[in-house]
Amino acid sequence: MGRLIAVVLGLICAAVMLPEVAAVRFMVGGNVGWSPNVNYTVWAEGKHFYNGDWLFFVYDRNQMNVLEVNQTDYESCNSDHFLHNFTTGAGRDVVPLNVTRKYYFISGKGFCFSGMKIAINVENPPPPPSSSPQKAGSNSPFSTLREILVPVLFTVAAAWDSIFMIL
Repeated sequence: MGRLIAVVLGLICAAVMLPEVAAVRFMVGGNVGWSPNVNYTVWAEGKHFYNGDWLFFVYDRNQMNVLEVNQTDYESCNSDHFLHNFTTGAGRDVVPLNVTRKYYFISGKGFCFSGMKIAINVENPPPPPSSSPQKAGSNSPFSTLREILVPVLFTVAAAWDSIFMIL
């Protein structure tokens, strides 16, 4: 039991020290989802898609699909030579954006001509902000928390483990 608590406290300490990195899952089209007569170019404006993010397509599974195509087929709404069919049949498909490049998605069965197409440019995530040397008395709340919490957690874990070693 004591070892379990020490492990848990150690994991908490490691989590406090890790930089914040999180992939984003974008629901294509927002509340409207993947459906006809939506301007997906407008929906994507101002969004940054990074390597490691996900696209979540929600649509009528009986009528539509999610196909990745090349730029030429995207522009002409040609679904005959798709690169990848992400359609699983559930109407809720997740597409990993795991390569830095331009992605082109359409819905076949004629829905592309009703606007069901989107082009996404995937970039590498920006580098984390560089840390500058801190001046005395200008500690951020996070660094102060880390400087106090980490040693306290290690001390508590060691004390807890020692108590159970004696028993």
